[in-house]
Amino acid sequence: MEVKVFKFGGASVKDAAHIYNVAGILKNYKNDKICIVVSAMGKSTNALEQVFYAYIKEGLDVFKEMMLDIIDFHLAEAEKLHIPLDMLHVDYDALVNQCIKTIEPIDKANKGAIYDQIVSLGELMSSKLLTVYLQQKGKRAHWLDVRNVIVTDKRYQEARVDFLVTQENVNDKVSPLFEETDVLVTQGFIGAEPDGLTTTLGREGSDYSAAILAFCLNVEALTIWKDVPGVLTADPRRFENVEKLDRMSYNEAIEMTYYGAQVIHPKTIRPLQNKGIKLHVKSFIDPDGEGTVIAHDGLLNYPPLVVIQDNMLLMHISSKDFSFIAENHLSQIFKVLNENRIKLGTMRNSAISFTICVKDPGKEKLNKLIEDLGEIFTLDVYHNLQLMTVRYFNKNLIESLTKNKVVLFEERMKYTIQLVVRPSLELIEKTEEEK
Repeated sequence: MEVKVFKFGGASVKDAAHIYNVAGILKNYKNDKICIVVSAMGKSTNALEQVFYAYIKEGLDVFKEMMLDIIDFHLAEAEKLHIPLDMLHVDYDALVNQCIKTIEPIDKANKGAIYDQIVSLGELMSSKLLTVYLQQKGKRAHWLDVRNVIVTDKRYQEARVDFLVTQENVNDKVSPLFEETDVLVTQGFIGAEPDGLTTTLGREGSDYSAAILAFCLNVEALTIWKDVPGVLTADPRRFENVEKLDRMSYNEAIEMTYYGAQVIHPKTIRPLQNKGIKLHVKSFIDPDGEGTVIAHDGLLNYPPLVVIQDNMLLMHISSKDFSFIAENHLSQIFKVLNENRIKLGTMRNSAISFTICVKDPGKEKLNKLIEDLGEIFTLDVYHNLQLMTVRYFNKNLIESLTKNKVVLFEERMKYTIQLVVRPSLELIEKTEEEK
């Protein structure tokens, strides 16, 4: 029995029209067994994050009130699809009530655990809606709670997967379901730790969930359905005349996701590479398009590939005793970064300083990071910067990208250049005048 794994992200299931489109895509795979991994609908994750903050600050009554709005949104989209709402409403109430029973005993100081219980509701609700709709359309569809399958550690908000136990669960609980069903609908982004509390795999982690299930189901290919025609040489919202790559190697995809490319979650590739599972990146807007195939063999010659990340910080770290930055200093710095879950965009060490570029973690986390490093180190922090990463760069492209910008940091390797930049003062002043 051959199984296909499809992943549909938030943009592809954001409302009734897009749920309808998913069902249309499945018509092309009538004779296949399909495991569908879905994200939360549209901006549901962001809305649930606000519910989390409200619960921490104001308590359970506000949580319940805000959850009614989120339930109403899902039911309104379900109604557009002519789905009977009574059963779906019962399911949603059950999910929320179970969440309440889970979070009430958790100390509010354990924000990560509470966050995961609340934010995971988005995937649970969207997958319920899609399952009911597919059943109504005559599909033999079954809803699977992935928390009974993917087992993780207790590192809330960025849990690590126990592949051995997860593989056993897939063998015992998932594969047999395909004897009685054609479409299995489950959730991305979430799992559960051994004691049963929900965990999440990091923002945008649904790609990774799909890769885990593809690995454990031993499929030939995983298809991720996006709002772009495939993997592109740059973000089409920033650049004109971007190219689609027909093929890409696993290693090149790992490089690009490591440097911040948004098309695929960084952890997705490795499980697929380990088993030689091909990754198809296809458009849910044009499902007949060829998309991009990521496999062992890629292109022989790649065009320039550009990744730009906004809202970055540049930090110069030096020791207060004016000593050289040596191995003991680096060990301390990396320990603090890891404890605060700060991920590096790029870095460079010199004799007297260590420079890092990171995504702005927000005021609270940044203050904590500065406090933790401040006992031993002096920090200079520069805000509101861009990190540009270019693979297979050339001189003309770099000159074009840095026009009207001040380069604060440059790291050049054989195939890759990284630049941290800010707009020039002249451009800032001109922009302010236009306002």
